Amino acid sequence: MTDTIHHFIEQYGLLAVFLGCVAEGESAAILGGFFAHQHIFVLWHAFVAAALGAFAGDTGFFILGRSFADHRYVVRLRRRPGFRRAYHLLNTHPNIFVLSNRYVYGMRLVGGIAAGLSRISMLRFVVLNAVSSTVWAILFGTIGYVFGLGAEQLIGKALARHERLLIGLGIGLAVAIIAWLVARHVASKERARES
Repeated sequence: MTDTIHHFIEQYGLLAVFLGCVAEGESAAILGGFFAHQHIFVLWHAFVAAALGAFAGDTGFFILGRSFADHRYVVRLRRRPGFRRAYHLLNTHPNIFVLSNRYVYGMRLVGGIAAGLSRISMLRFVVLNAVSSTVWAILFGTIGYVFGLGAEQLIGKALARHERLLIGLGIGLAVAIIAWLVARHVASKERARES
């Protein structure tokens, strides 16, 4: 069973990191770094997969907002908590907003749509988004790599690769659950503030 998981991660892990980073993908970027520490990926491959996924996701949300402003999906997203604030910040400080939006959990989707609806040019957004995606991928990939170092120090180097894979999957699941709980808490506070 663990050989199958190991083979699956070797074959499709970078694709999973890319796809996971298209949306709110901190946990995917962290797992990419963790598995790079386990020598399943090359570290810079994990960085590239995470950066390309983050860039593609935000650019897609930007295009969605720019091209389909009246579509029901975009209209529904515009009603999400924090959209008005994101739109205001984007129009007053566009460079800072695009560079920092991905670091505010739960705002990435809303921020991309808001950017598409704003006055910011496509070229400016793409350049700022590329810079932000690269820095973000290196930051969270490095966090995952350091988790691998910490896990190895805590548990010992005697672990076989199978146990390390299961620990990595456990860490990824824990990060995803914590991120979901934090996003849920922030969204409930935002809804209460807007009421």
